[in-house]
Amino acid sequence: MAAVPAVAQVCADVRTHGAAAVRDYTARFDGVDLATTRVPPGALPAALATLDPAVRAALEEAIRRVRLVHEAQLPTERTVEVSPGATVTERYVPVSRAGVYVPGGLVTYPSSVVMNVVPAQVAGVSEIAVASPPRDGGLPSSTVLAACALLGIDEVHAAGGAQAIAMFGYGTEDCAPADVVTGPGNVYVAAAKRLLLGVVSTDAEAGPTEIAIIADGAADPEFVAADLIAQAEHDPLAACLLITTDPGLADQVDKALGPQVAAARHQDRVRDALAGQSATVLVDDLAAAVAVSDAWAPEHLEIQTAGAAGLAGQIRNAGAIFTGPYAPVSLGDYLAGSNHVLPTGGTARHTGGLSTLSFLRGIHVVECGRDALAAVAPHIDALGGAEDLAAHVEAVRVRIPRGTEPA
Repeated sequence: MAAVPAVAQVCADVRTHGAAAVRDYTARFDGVDLATTRVPPGALPAALATLDPAVRAALEEAIRRVRLVHEAQLPTERTVEVSPGATVTERYVPVSRAGVYVPGGLVTYPSSVVMNVVPAQVAGVSEIAVASPPRDGGLPSSTVLAACALLGIDEVHAAGGAQAIAMFGYGTEDCAPADVVTGPGNVYVAAAKRLLLGVVSTDAEAGPTEIAIIADGAADPEFVAADLIAQAEHDPLAACLLITTDPGLADQVDKALGPQVAAARHQDRVRDALAGQSATVLVDDLAAAVAVSDAWAPEHLEIQTAGAAGLAGQIRNAGAIFTGPYAPVSLGDYLAGSNHVLPTGGTARHTGGLSTLSFLRGIHVVECGRDALAAVAPHIDALGGAEDLAAHVEAVRVRIPRGTEPA
C-alpha cells in the first residue's frame, strides 16, 4: 500500500512523543489546536440532549437490530473428549480494551459508532474508547458524541487519521493503548492499521468504500443508478462496479445516472468517484458475473437479478451481500442489523467483516490424566524424535517412564 510510507513517520512520532505528536498532527491536518485529545465528559450528555428526536429514534432502532444480530454470533464454550481422560475445552475471552475509530472528514458517521461499539459490548469488552476527528470547536461531530452517549461510552478522543490509530496502538498520556483497533477510514487510516498490525490486533482494512452490482435485464436501472451514487457520495476514491449480462441495462443505467447525479447533494464527489475508478463490465452470463465479482472481492455486493438468492449462494468473496431489489447497501449501512465495517481493497478474499468474534480470543484449556498421557507417550516419542526435540519427549517420560504404559 503506497500510503504506508506516508504514515510511517506519523506513527513513529506518536510512538516517541505521545500526546504531543497527536496534537501536533491534529493542528496540521485538521486545523484544530487541542490541549488534550480527551473530550470533556459533559460534552456527551450535552450532545445527546440536543440530538434530533428522529435521529435518536433511528439510532436506537439500529442499536436494537445490531445487538440482536451480534448476540447471535456469541460462541459457546465446548469441551471435546479426545480420548478417555483427555479433554480440550475452548473458551472465549474478550480483549480488555478496544479502540474504535469513527471517520469524520467528509461525512459524519454516528452509524459507525453503533457498528463498532455494539459488537464490542456484546463480546464483553470492559473498556471501549472512541476516536473521531475534531470539527469546529475542537470536538468530534455532536451526532457522533450523542451516539456514544446512547451506548454508554464515556471515553472519546478528538483525533483522526493515522495519528488516532497510532494513539490507540502505542498509547499516549491521554489515551491508554488498546488491544484491538477497529473502524473504517480513509486510505491513511487503513495504512496505519496495516503498519501497526502486531502492535495491536486490527479488523479488516476498511478503507475507501466499494460496491459491485450484479444485474440482469430484470433489474430496475433507476435502482441500480441510485445505489452506485449512494456509494460514490462517500468519497472521491469510492469504487463502483456494475457487472451485467444486458447491454441494454447498462445503457439505461448510464441514462439514469445523468439526472440522479445532477440532483445529488455531493455531486462533485460522486462525479469524481464514478469517473475515477468505476466501470461497467459486460459479461456473457451470470456465471461470468460471479467470476468477475469474486476476482474483485468487493466490500459490498448487490445482486439484482432473477433468482438473486440462488446466485448469492455461489459468491465466495464479498464483505456483505445484498440480495434482491429491496436490499440496498443503504439498508446495511444503517438498519439491516448486519455490520457495515467490511473489508476493502480485495481483502474480502481472506477476511470477513467486523463481528462479535473480532473482540474475542479462543483459548484452549487442556486436561489430561496419567493414563491418558501414558496412552500417547509412544506417539510423542516418535514425533519428538522426528523433530529432534528430545526435551519434549523427556517432559513426558519424566511423568511416564518407559515400560509403565498401559498394555
